[in-house]
Amino acid sequence: MSKKQNTSIQMFADFEGDITALLNTEAPEEIPVLATRNMVLFPGVLVPILIGRKASMNLAKKLSKNSKDNICAIFCQRNSDVDTPAGNELYEYGVYARLVRVIEMPTPDNVTAIFQSMGKCRLKTITSVKPFYKGIVDPAPDEMPADDDSEFKTLIDDLRSSTEELIKSSDEIPDDILMTIKNLTNPIMFTNFVCTNLPLSVKDKIKLLEYNNLKERIIELLKIENREIQLQQLKNQIHQKTREDLDEQQKEYFLQQQMKNIKEELGGNEGSPEKAELQEKAKKMKWPEEIAKTFYKELDKLDMFNPQSPEYSVQLNYLQQMTALPWGHFTQDSLDLKRAKRVLDQDHYGMEKVKERILEYLAVLQLRGDLKSPIICLYGPPGVGKTSLGKSIASAMKRKYVRMSLGGLHDESEIRGHRRTYVGAMPGRIIKSIQKAGSSNPVFILDEIDKVTQNTINGDPSSALLEVLDPEQNSAFHDNFLDVDYDLSKTLFIATANDLNTIPRPLLDRMEIIEVSGYITEEKIEIAKRHLVPRELANTGLDKNDPKLKFTKQALEKIIEQYTRESGVRQLEKQINKALRKLAFRKALEGELPATTINPSEIEGLLGKPPFYRDIYQGNDYAGVVTGLAWTSVGGEILFIETSLSKGKAGKLTLTGNLGDVMKESAIIALQYVKAHSETLNVDSRIFDNWNIHIHVPEGATPKDGPSAGITIATSIASAITQRKVRKNTAMTGEITLRGKVLPVGGIKEKILAAKRAGITDILMCRDNRKDIEEIPEKYRTGVEFHYVENVQDVWNFALTDEIVDHPVDLTVRETPELKVDNPGA
Repeated sequence: MSKKQNTSIQMFADFEGDITALLNTEAPEEIPVLATRNMVLFPGVLVPILIGRKASMNLAKKLSKNSKDNICAIFCQRNSDVDTPAGNELYEYGVYARLVRVIEMPTPDNVTAIFQSMGKCRLKTITSVKPFYKGIVDPAPDEMPADDDSEFKTLIDDLRSSTEELIKSSDEIPDDILMTIKNLTNPIMFTNFVCTNLPLSVKDKIKLLEYNNLKERIIELLKIENREIQLQQLKNQIHQKTREDLDEQQKEYFLQQQMKNIKEELGGNEGSPEKAELQEKAKKMKWPEEIAKTFYKELDKLDMFNPQSPEYSVQLNYLQQMTALPWGHFTQDSLDLKRAKRVLDQDHYGMEKVKERILEYLAVLQLRGDLKSPIICLYGPPGVGKTSLGKSIASAMKRKYVRMSLGGLHDESEIRGHRRTYVGAMPGRIIKSIQKAGSSNPVFILDEIDKVTQNTINGDPSSALLEVLDPEQNSAFHDNFLDVDYDLSKTLFIATANDLNTIPRPLLDRMEIIEVSGYITEEKIEIAKRHLVPRELANTGLDKNDPKLKFTKQALEKIIEQYTRESGVRQLEKQINKALRKLAFRKALEGELPATTINPSEIEGLLGKPPFYRDIYQGNDYAGVVTGLAWTSVGGEILFIETSLSKGKAGKLTLTGNLGDVMKESAIIALQYVKAHSETLNVDSRIFDNWNIHIHVPEGATPKDGPSAGITIATSIASAITQRKVRKNTAMTGEITLRGKVLPVGGIKEKILAAKRAGITDILMCRDNRKDIEEIPEKYRTGVEFHYVENVQDVWNFALTDEIVDHPVDLTVRETPELKVDNPGA
């Protein structure tokens, strides 16, 4: 238990009528005992007790498990410093109590137990101490006054008046207690509540508890309260005298300040050394005239404060923050487009859209000479280099670079700063970052802008960013601490995000969105060869090896395909590092490397068994199995749509494979289209009434969704009901409508590369996706022929062959002959 006196308001049990049911406790003679430090309980009061000792924790667990047998006795110990008090170290009188609730605390070693105290009791002896205290306890009920006892009623009225006077005169007692005692109408509950909650010593409270007669207890309590009131009056007198002395000191200080001002007028005082230093810095500043007026006005206030006072430190800090800002200081941009392109290409492979946008900005800046910086938001999966790209942009433009992480930001003051009225107020992180950069036109990375918390009790940080990221407003950014405007219009803000859906729409509207998509396998191989392998060779100390250690292209491809599943290259870098660590260990152990070229056959020995495998094309031997193309966050994949038929009158459709709602709807649309156009497939429409259709997408543990498998499902159903083979090495992707129209889909680049890796030679897609194909470099398209379709009939004409699969299912619907019953009278 806590060693400090618990002065919080203790609640009480609410009994409207007779409280004898609460105070007259029936309990066994031997009962669990709880020892408290500096806490004396009186009958009828509901109290929280902080429990920390092992024996007390065991008791709380025991009582909480049995709601019917949860009574114990609570006694205060004589010495609060003793952790394991003996029986004679506990006060003789205490109370019975019932455990109401146990509340877990943030620290694992403590819990708060809420007890409802009941009748008074007396401790005879302690019988055991493990696993918790037990003792022989006898009831010691209080002697209650008669209902018509006028002396008792007078004592209660005096106690109310005395208690209210004590609470009003004392700063240590919460004002909430005054409201509580006014609402207490039961005199017994009122008396015990006051005894429990007044900040009295343990000895005074034990003395009050030992009185068996309630009237005697009230008389003693009145004596104690009168004593406390007199002591409080004496404290107030001393406080008033001290305050008068302080007023006299303030008067002397103001006179001294006047004398100081007179000396300055006479030229006899040059001010503090801090002021002289600030004046020297101010002379070098290139700030606007209004800012200069504000600065010198605030500088003059510095002389009005005593250097020992807190106000002086606050004012000095404000002036130092103002002079630490790079007012009007800009670095000279490098407008050499060829150099900028060379730097960007050297640091990052791919990302052509981002590089093109930066070069466009530099070109316009070169022609115009002055231009507001754009607000760019790079969004894409983790690990693709969004944050590191900002450093490359700063290097290409020869600007300063600062980065501010917004992940988990929940306080608006982190952006706008605190007002100077608060103790320890500081500027916001925007201004602090500008101070750190040392120029007013740095490349400013706002990292993880999609992780900013919205609408908290501390304001809305995302709304505070609206001013920062609005080119029309950030020329006069207002920080609460500075209380003046600062020009951020020349700062190149680059925000990064993984998910645009969590960014508020007004904030999203102010930024120029550029998608940084995940890398395909071919791009990852180039990144590994150019950047990752050299960096990890240096990190593992193998860069000094002669000849140079290198990975073959096939080895890197195997690591990418079979040891990583990501859009970026972070896991790839870790796997390369792991392989090189193994080689470094061998070199340190054996003195030399077994080989300087790492081939695919050696990867498994360095990295272990591959955890991932790519799907490969499985042929066209079965009816109803069609290859589709899917986009995932880690690249493209091929997937197989399987359709099987089983006899059944219901003609039921079953969908399995962990499909999302959109994909389920695509399957239903595909089936309805096939039913409506069964004649074009030369099948009997009665098949759908006599055969159940089951559509499955393998790898059921992986969730799948999206509309792009529409034509694949339609072709799978058509193949199943016609038992015709699907054209070999063919894959397809496209959304289907109820009319059979094929709609365009996304992720084309990733899907094509996945098809190439799986051995696909023909891909069917919507005619509107032709523009996406033309944007893909020719080297990625080689070996694949694209067939553009407008409707499902076009898909079937190409994909379904006239060849029937081996061992086809007989789907002929036969007429059931009518049964004729012979005439029994014939």
